[in-house]
Amino acid sequence: MTVTPLTIRGFRIWKGWLDAAAQAELIAALRPVLKAAPLYRPATPRGKKMSVRMTSAGQCGWFSDAAGYRYIDHHPSGAPWPAIPEPVLKIWRSLGDGDRMPECCLVNYYDSEAKLGLHQDKDEADFSYPVLSISLGDDGLFRMGGDRRGGPTESVWLNSGDVVTMGGEARLAYHGVDRIRFGSSRLLPKGGRLNLTLRVVT
Repeated sequence: MTVTPLTIRGFRIWKGWLDAAAQAELIAALRPVLKAAPLYRPATPRGKKMSVRMTSAGQCGWFSDAAGYRYIDHHPSGAPWPAIPEPVLKIWRSLGDGDRMPECCLVNYYDSEAKLGLHQDKDEADFSYPVLSISLGDDGLFRMGGDRRGGPTESVWLNSGDVVTMGGEARLAYHGVDRIRFGSSRLLPKGGRLNLTLRVVT
């Protein structure tokens, strides 16, 4: 566990926050979530399928299709989103915001070819609350910019067990995942990276 976070452009990176046992506990807690709300590949408003597969837990889940980016109250199958597992909420209580609990835990799965272009998390109603990101599995090259597209960026490899908080100046900063170091972790039986992001939505 990193007691003092690495801070880059306002992003606070807690290297090794979760030890091997805590990571295994999270994976076990996520299995029923993924069974109740299977991963799917959303489309952007322009109709292009994203390379990342995703699902959600909580009161609402992030969604994208031809109508735009937004939160919806059910899985695309029509089933309700499962609850956010307690081991995930425990991390929010330690590093997130004590005033409110997250309403959404977005789960992104990256295979060997997946990446996520630079973007802002701005579909929430109140930007005073941070977004908290948890990395599990293979290493991901995380790129961080500023509040305008096209500015300078810095990158850092996120390893399994790392936690990032995006608040303050980093809350609306552009960020993305350029590539995955596939096979760098044995946490997931078939490889790949799971990224959980906790958000206060309303």
